[in-house]
Amino acid sequence: MLKDITLGQYISGHSFLHRADARAKIVSTLAYMVIIILVNSYLCFAITAIFTLLVIVASGIPLRYTLKGLKPIMLIIVFTAAINIFTTKGTVMFEWRFIHITYEGLDITAKMAIRLSLLIITTSLLTLSTTPILLTDALENLMGPLKKIGMPVHEIAMMMTIALRFIPALLEETDKIMKAQAARGADFDTGNLVQRAKSFIPVLVPLFISAFRRAEELAVAMEARCYRGSEGRTRMKQLKMTGRDYKILLAMGIFAAGVLWLQYR
Repeated sequence: MLKDITLGQYISGHSFLHRADARAKIVSTLAYMVIIILVNSYLCFAITAIFTLLVIVASGIPLRYTLKGLKPIMLIIVFTAAINIFTTKGTVMFEWRFIHITYEGLDITAKMAIRLSLLIITTSLLTLSTTPILLTDALENLMGPLKKIGMPVHEIAMMMTIALRFIPALLEETDKIMKAQAARGADFDTGNLVQRAKSFIPVLVPLFISAFRRAEELAVAMEARCYRGSEGRTRMKQLKMTGRDYKILLAMGIFAAGVLWLQYR
């Protein structure tokens, strides 16, 4: 399951999505997330899913790799689905003793699963097609107006990007620790849910130690290079919006307007 987490990873490529300005991708992703939250009809969900599929195909990122990121949230989907199905009141479709399954419960469950899946796929596409450094620069640029009120914009953007960058590193470290524990006789695959959760306790202690060590090494490296935040900092690659980026924003705006029109007409 650790290998199925794609958030925070980057796949090198030369597609239009890889070449697009990071600011345009972040704004488009935020607009897309708002659309997913606002729409509530299956027709709009179907149009949004088709649009997402077209973007994945055009990005050159393997579809199987993109969908692989959904596996870690399946437990959350199943758990919330069970709660919604058995606790939502409405038109009863199935009834047996204390179990009551309603049409409204199934409807809420289906829409929730679609929303979560599309949100995970979209955020994964952003990180899979954008390097952490470009994400940092784009976030700092977009939050630039907040500097006027004294907000540490650069530090916030840097922390968010470091957190994303640490995800694949910690996953790799977790996989190494689990293999080392398995070589010493540890069993992570048998037993019930509680027993399997307890078997991960020996993994957490060395994982936390490794995480703190990595954080300390990063802090020392930044200090050794005289890192002082955004003050006087220059960039090797300057962010520059091109016609392609404006076309992406225009296409997202047309798509958002069309979907919202279908939803609220």
